[in-house]
Amino acid sequence: MELGNETARPVTVNEFQRHPKDTGSPDVQIARLTTRINHLSDHLSAHKNDFHSRRGLLRMVGQRRRLLIYLSTHAVERYRAIVDRLGLRR
Repeated sequence: MELGNETARPVTVNEFQRHPKDTGSPDVQIARLTTRINHLSDHLSAHKNDFHSRRGLLRMVGQRRRLLIYLSTHAVERYRAIVDRLGLRR
């Protein structure tokens, strides 16, 4: 089983942390979900009939969307910054 996104995790977390031990802020969660979504999208382009992974992808996209909505209502500047840095459509 390949876990290609494990090596990308520290870079993503370090970029978006608000303090050294921050792992649960919406910024970090959105960045980690984006990394996992991109990895899983690549997997699904090669394995079109992997419906279990597709369900997981849709679940992650929904979770990221909810976190983005939360961030947009509570901290608009951080929301705009994270959307720009990750290159998300909004």
